[in-house]
Amino acid sequence: MKEIDVNGYIFKYINQGNLILQKYFYYTFNVLRLLFKKVSFGKKCIFLGTILIKRSPLSFIEIGDYCDFRSKQSANLIGINRKCSLSTMNSSASIIIGNKCGFSGTVVAAFSKIELGNNIKCGANSLITDSNWHLDDPRSGQSKPIIIHDNVWLGVNVIVLKGVSIGENSVIGANSVVTKSIPPNTVAAGNPCKVIKQL
Repeated sequence: MKEIDVNGYIFKYINQGNLILQKYFYYTFNVLRLLFKKVSFGKKCIFLGTILIKRSPLSFIEIGDYCDFRSKQSANLIGINRKCSLSTMNSSASIIIGNKCGFSGTVVAAFSKIELGNNIKCGANSLITDSNWHLDDPRSGQSKPIIIHDNVWLGVNVIVLKGVSIGENSVIGANSVVTKSIPPNTVAAGNPCKVIKQL
């Protein structure tokens, strides 16, 4: 007769219940923070862990429907080094995120404008910023908008820098640094990121 692992079943259901409770806790907590920060967001977003929000007065952050933010280390098996973060650094900055986008420990920081289309997948610990940051240094230059079109996939640890446009359906390989625009329907990788092949 086959033995039943009672303890295994018990721990399995306790763990499942714990995950459900965490999901509702983080959703409620993050929704309240988004409302407090005056961030526009769509329906049925998922939050695993706490998302960090810094919205400068008069700036604009919009999140579409069905977006997924993973800020807990256990929420991505590859490993997350930090929480998801959305920051507008001055009153004229904006971040616009389309529908069905996914983020794992992703930082999006705008001095100008960052626009993400629909179905964007950002691998663990990716960074998207439209500025060189050291604004007191003349070598930094002006911030320049970033546009990432629909169905783009950014691999783990990808960095997207100012003035870049990534065309629809493109894939950016892990650890790439995107300094120039990438055409649609391509696979690109490297530092600096270059097109490897057409899709």
